[in-house]
Amino acid sequence: LTPPSAAGLDGMAARILHRLRHALAGEGGREERVRGGSEAEDFPESSELEDDTEGLSTRLSGTLSFTSHEEEEEEEEEEEEDGAGVELGEPPQPTGAAAGAEDGGRCWGWCAGGAGAAPLPGAAAPWGGPSLLTRQLQELWRKSRGSLAPQRLLFEVTSASVVSERSSKYVLYTIYLIRSGRFDKAPAAIARRYSDFEQLNRRLRCRFGCDMAGIAFPRKRLRRNFTAETIAKRSRAFEQFLSHLHSIAEIRRSPEFLEFFFLQDLRAAQRLTCTGMYREALATWANAYRLQDRLGVCGSGRFLLTLAGLAVCHQELDELGEAHSCCEQALQLLEAQGSHPLLGPFLQAHVHLAWKVGKDKRRSEARLQDLREAGPPLQQQPTLKECLIKEPLE
Repeated sequence: LTPPSAAGLDGMAARILHRLRHALAGEGGREERVRGGSEAEDFPESSELEDDTEGLSTRLSGTLSFTSHEEEEEEEEEEEEDGAGVELGEPPQPTGAAAGAEDGGRCWGWCAGGAGAAPLPGAAAPWGGPSLLTRQLQELWRKSRGSLAPQRLLFEVTSASVVSERSSKYVLYTIYLIRSGRFDKAPAAIARRYSDFEQLNRRLRCRFGCDMAGIAFPRKRLRRNFTAETIAKRSRAFEQFLSHLHSIAEIRRSPEFLEFFFLQDLRAAQRLTCTGMYREALATWANAYRLQDRLGVCGSGRFLLTLAGLAVCHQELDELGEAHSCCEQALQLLEAQGSHPLLGPFLQAHVHLAWKVGKDKRRSEARLQDLREAGPPLQQQPTLKECLIKEPLE
């Protein structure tokens, strides 16, 4: 047998195509004659597909979708041929060439925020392609990093527990101090009972009568003090009470308001330090430090005492690097002050700790020399730990 020539193959292919065309034309004529009814009845698959497409569009609105470069082009061609429209308010999708240029043939669908999502500032239209969206997001991120968001101190009652003692029963409320716009790794928290809030309210009304006139305080109840409803209402009332107080500049700077938050911790930390319980004292000093930091009183005498307590406890626990950092922070605060009762003790402790950890101590030695020439001998000055123990906290 001889293989067919190229001309023979072409003729055979032409005859097969001719027969297929006649067969398809005949079937089409018979279908048109038999159909006679609606197209949806003879072709239910077409109807189901259209309904399913509409349902799919409804289900996917408001979600993030990915579409490949080839699939997107095919979908656009089908929409142009069939005249299938999109839902009202939904913007047209970008073309495959524009959408996938920078993402390697992949593109983001614009349905992340739904059909009613607002465009980014400065954008002519939200369907300008992913490259435009990416550039806008990067620009907004750079601007947000360079701007300072306004911060506000929030007071949140996170828990309330009923405490029963021998002669009394009360509810202890745990309040967190949270700075809006920032993430705090360690919380600043206090635990207070109703009588503590009542004492603060009474002291502030005696001193700031006019400012306190419009501030509400939950009244005392003779019964049902320990029900869940009463505790929940008081929790919200205490949050509003503290927030209202903090919004008034004269009140939030007053010692009555400030000591309500951290004076108890300072007293407890001082007692623990005096008894040699340095690990427990360190945690209490640290919470007092965070409370004063949240309240914005990092330059007061109480804050310097807190730094002294942290330095002493760290040193006693052989954490010399942390103790050295506390002394450095205190000396920075004392930089502008010519004399302070804690300046000499902090300088002595800083020189000793800098020698231990291998840090530069020349500046502290020079300041110590100035103190030696201007004041009493340093041998007569108490150490940092002695100052901490003798400091009265009334």
